[in-house]
Amino acid sequence: MSPPPALLTPPAPTRSHQTMRPAVTVRRAIPDDLGPLLFALAEAFLQGPLAAWLVPSERDRRPVSYRYFRLVLQHAIKHGTVDTNADLSAVAVWYGCGEVPPAAEPDYQDALEQATGDYAPKFLLLDAMFEAHHPRIPHDCLVLLAVDPLRQNRGLGTALLSDGLRRLDEANRAAYVVARTERTRNLYLRLGYSQGPPLHLPSGGPLAWRMWRGQPNGGACSTFPSAQPELPSRSTGFTETFLR
Repeated sequence: MSPPPALLTPPAPTRSHQTMRPAVTVRRAIPDDLGPLLFALAEAFLQGPLAAWLVPSERDRRPVSYRYFRLVLQHAIKHGTVDTNADLSAVAVWYGCGEVPPAAEPDYQDALEQATGDYAPKFLLLDAMFEAHHPRIPHDCLVLLAVDPLRQNRGLGTALLSDGLRRLDEANRAAYVVARTERTRNLYLRLGYSQGPPLHLPSGGPLAWRMWRGQPNGGACSTFPSAQPELPSRSTGFTETFLR
C-alpha cells in the first residue's frame, strides 16, 4: 500500500477514543478465525514498505508472508491478546511486557527459517533490532495491527486500536508500538502516544518510529522512557508492525 501524505498539522495528543465513523464491534479472536485473519494480515503487509525490505523478490513475497504470519498468528492466539471485528477483516495483536511472558516456542527459529527460507536472516535481524530497543518497564505492546486492503480507510484499524487502549486505560497500563509511516505515527500521536528515537533499518530499509503511551494515572513515565534495567525477555520472535 502506498501511504497517503502525512497530515500537515497533526491534532494535539489526546486520550479520546471517540470516532465519527459507524461503531465497530470488537471481539477476541479464536483459533477458527485464523484463515481470514491471516488473509487480512498478509495482504496488508504486502502493501507496506517493510515487505519489500524483508523479501525483495516480488515472486517470493506473498508465499513467504503467508507462511510467516501463519506462524505469528498461531503463537499470538495461544499466548497473546488477538482482537478482531465482526467480519474478520481487521486484526490487532497485543502482548503484555514486563512480567515473565510465555517463552518463544522451542522450535521457533527452525519454524521461522522454514517459513522464510533464504530471507530468514533479515527476519531475525529485524527481531533482534526491535528487541534491543524495546522499553524495559512494564507495558503492553501492540505487535500487529492490520486491515484487509479492500476494507481500509473505514476506521477499522483505529477502532481496534482505540478499544485496546480503552482496555489498557481501565487497567492503568502503559503501551508501546513501532509506527511504520508518518501517517500511522500521526495516528498514534492523536491517541496519546509520544514519539521516541526512530529506528533506521539497515541496507536501505524503511524508517520506523518508536511510540510510547504512559499510564493514565501515574506510574510508568508519560514521555518516552529512558534506558531502564533489564526485565525478563518478552521476545516471541515477532516484530511490532502497524498495517492499516
